[in-house]
Amino acid sequence: MKLRIFQVDAFADRPFEGNPAAVVPLEAWLPTELMQSIALENNLAETAFIVPEGKGFGLRWFTPTVEVPLCGHATLASSHVIFAHLGWSRETIVFQTKSGPLTVRRGTAGLMEMDFPVRRGVEASTPPELIAALGEAPEVFVEGELPLAVFGTPAQIAALQPDFRRLAVFSAARDDGGICCTAPAMGENDWDFVSRFFAPAHGIDEDPVTGGAHCALTPYWSARLGRTKLVGRQISPRGGTVLCEHRGDRVGLTGRCADYLVGEISV
Repeated sequence: MKLRIFQVDAFADRPFEGNPAAVVPLEAWLPTELMQSIALENNLAETAFIVPEGKGFGLRWFTPTVEVPLCGHATLASSHVIFAHLGWSRETIVFQTKSGPLTVRRGTAGLMEMDFPVRRGVEASTPPELIAALGEAPEVFVEGELPLAVFGTPAQIAALQPDFRRLAVFSAARDDGGICCTAPAMGENDWDFVSRFFAPAHGIDEDPVTGGAHCALTPYWSARLGRTKLVGRQISPRGGTVLCEHRGDRVGLTGRCADYLVGEISV
């Protein structure tokens, strides 16, 4: 069986930035085991599979090791493929996912805006195992579906060298998707906050740009900074910018994509 495949750099203005994702358009769902095998073979943080469904698409996301309930950058990449390569003429796409309906709207200058569920948390004591895994104690720990470790400066975030084995054990024991480390941007480059995201329990030591993490980052920094519209910068080696808007129970996440590869796979 031959399948089309697209590799797209999400939250990127040009190739080799942002977060690469594979997108595989299907006419009907493949067996889950086969989709997982394709994701493992691709060896990217995420492989997305899309299937026409109703007036939109069904969407599922796989890391090399597990299916996940929500992924921002692969949703943005999937939207780019639908708008740019599959002849979609409407201004919006509605995806049916394990996290409910997700809407993506086409903007100007290549921008696409995703409407995602918010991920809130509450401040709690920092687990000692997390401090040991990160090698430094955050100023604030936010417990939630996607936990946040909040530090004081961007330099602290950039300098983190986690023990990924310990971090994988920590996240797996709590059934967390990973840990997001963040700090105020201190006025740098018009950013409001910076972050890095680690998910070794899911086969991803460091994710280059993580849309799903911004579902938790947006409400936290919106409350702390007193504004609903924010600019987040993920300072991984590749780096990427996410335009964020807090909308109560939803967040708006906006970015661009760049094509890297269009091809065909045999399975």
